[in-house]
Amino acid sequence: METQTLTTLQTAKDLGLLEIEYVKIIEILGRVPNFTELSIFSVMWSEHCSYKNSIVWLKTLPKDGPRMLAKAGEENAGMVDLGDGIGCVFKIESHNHPSALEPYQGAATGVGGINRDIFTMGARPIAQLNSLRFGNPNHPKTQWLIKGVVKGIGDYGNAFGIPTVGGEVFFDDCYHVNPLVNAMSAGIVKAGETVSATSYGVGNPVYIVGSATGKDGIHGAAFASKNISADSINDLPAVQVGDPFQEKLLLEATLEVIKTGAVIGMQDMGAAGIICSNSEMSAKGEHGMRIHLDKVPTRQANMQPFEILLSESQERMLIVVQKGREKDVEAVFDKWDLNCAIIGEVTDTKRLEYFVDGVLVADVPAHDLVLGGGAPVYHREYKEPAYFKEFKKFKIDDVIEPQDLTLVAQHLVSHPNIASKNWVTSQYDSMVGTATVTTNKPSDAAIVAVKDTEKAIVLTVDCNSRYVNADPETGCAIAVAEAARNITCAGGEPVAITNCLNFGNPNVPEVFWQFVSAIKGMSTACTKFETPVTGGNVSFYNQSSDEGPVFPTPTIGMLGVMDTLDNMMTLDFKAEGDLIYLVGQSVNCIASSQYLASYHNITQSPAPYFNLDDEYAMHQVIKQLIQQKLIQSAHDVADGGLYIALLESAMPNHLGFTVETDDEIRKDAFLFGEAQGRVVVSVSPANQEAFVELMATSGTEFSLLGTVTTGNLTVDNQSFGNIFDCQKVYENVLANIMNS
Repeated sequence: METQTLTTLQTAKDLGLLEIEYVKIIEILGRVPNFTELSIFSVMWSEHCSYKNSIVWLKTLPKDGPRMLAKAGEENAGMVDLGDGIGCVFKIESHNHPSALEPYQGAATGVGGINRDIFTMGARPIAQLNSLRFGNPNHPKTQWLIKGVVKGIGDYGNAFGIPTVGGEVFFDDCYHVNPLVNAMSAGIVKAGETVSATSYGVGNPVYIVGSATGKDGIHGAAFASKNISADSINDLPAVQVGDPFQEKLLLEATLEVIKTGAVIGMQDMGAAGIICSNSEMSAKGEHGMRIHLDKVPTRQANMQPFEILLSESQERMLIVVQKGREKDVEAVFDKWDLNCAIIGEVTDTKRLEYFVDGVLVADVPAHDLVLGGGAPVYHREYKEPAYFKEFKKFKIDDVIEPQDLTLVAQHLVSHPNIASKNWVTSQYDSMVGTATVTTNKPSDAAIVAVKDTEKAIVLTVDCNSRYVNADPETGCAIAVAEAARNITCAGGEPVAITNCLNFGNPNVPEVFWQFVSAIKGMSTACTKFETPVTGGNVSFYNQSSDEGPVFPTPTIGMLGVMDTLDNMMTLDFKAEGDLIYLVGQSVNCIASSQYLASYHNITQSPAPYFNLDDEYAMHQVIKQLIQQKLIQSAHDVADGGLYIALLESAMPNHLGFTVETDDEIRKDAFLFGEAQGRVVVSVSPANQEAFVELMATSGTEFSLLGTVTTGNLTVDNQSFGNIFDCQKVYENVLANIMNS
């Protein structure tokens, strides 16, 4: 092997490794690693790649289900069976740290990376969603971040040609330094056209295809595995640079080359670049690779071996091809004018051997680098934080009910967490591909038709991180339940989830307690709803040196199936005179509501009322109502409570409502509380009898609220204004802030 400067413990620490990890590396190799080898271990053993702090708990999540075609950890993304020989591949991942430093490229490359995870399995992406968290929107830094992130998502997704069909935006001071940018993608693949991220067959050539390799993104995985600090600007080279037009070419070439039948295995190059693809494919196929780094097409001269190996340059794939089929593969990439270079071959050594000009520069065992192999696994200490018991002490009776609730309504309508996010969504193309059904038909979840079939997929991303912070176990269960509720209200059947687990530093016991508790809540809820976890992403170290961790934010991306678009349900009231019902139980609860947090400025309270069994039963009733065509609309009660749900149902057709509250419940709790398990439906007078009969036999509580009217908004005979004035405020809050 070429003589390189041997490393020391200090070198290892500088690369983010622990002393026990450096000792273990020496044991694995039987010698002191050189710098290239140590760099390999530093990225592959980072939390971002190895899940060393989280895998023990991730393994407890439910992963089995009747529709599962690719389970968590088996491939780049989860895959579920839609029936009739069609599968849906979907996944969500974070790009938080890059977006905190360079929001445009950070967000853009997050979109590019998640789409590559989809089409590297042979699926054509048809829908994108995102979940975004920022600090105070009135702060100049937040405005810089959100403008960059939204433009990055829009520019990349629009140019790549995949519609952005849904998402969420949430503001809280805890995200001031460390915003969260979670990107989700879903694609469709036919049976027999999938490809696995594996490698086998001694002598089979190994190709790198797509963009040339540059120095962007080096040590990006390690950068994602540490806190944001004042020195983080020095990590700017760890942020990748994306090219959506190149990715579009790569998409088409990838799907075409799969159809040649010449591909043994394929994996995109995301976190940790070439070394990650080499090691994971080799470990899965129980083979090795001999790689010649000087044959990798590069954008810069004289790149060091570790720079080539660790670069996270975008729009690249690693492909293992059947020996003898090289011309078939090369012809496809020549057609699309993309790099296509043989950089090595498969071996039976189970080792990764890297050469430059014929000289061996690194030699490491593939299995010892990867998750489930020799990568370290830690059982982190966790303990309940002191604040948890303090939050439980909250009593609604200690909060004085405002005399004029119209002022509360106005406050919520004008709050950026409640008001329309059209300033964001208008920058995304939701129609490209012409399969999006819900573009002009408002629904609780995005509905995207599967072309050449009667089917559609139903997608949502959900997490109220204020709930999770208040009670991680209950809050995370609520996130799953709300995702299922949104899909159910849209007319879909929830089938599986992907998750993006955004937390602070796992070495802080109180933070890790939040993580463990959230996993428990997710497991319970996913088991109840029969929505197995197909995979996703763990993003730790979302905290700054000065301001501490962000709210624990386990974002849930849920996939639903709609066998026929006849079952599609929208949230908008349809006609004056229709009856408005609440399905589910009204509860005297304002805990963790937007009303309590921003109107009363009370931030210490438990999660809102939640009963998983009642919630599940309510969903089954909503499905029956939709299938039997007994309701005109369905909209879940969520952020802002019942009043905001009514308003959102009234606005699309410029209608109004007149409703009455329940004397047994505080009026502010009835209107603005966020107790879970409730859905607002509208019923035509002709269907009222059948609706009441079904509900009466269901066992689920329901109550008549009032009727749909023209544009006036009335509660207990008191005017809350008119729909046009409310809508004018609701639709312009964020735009006014961002354009100020």
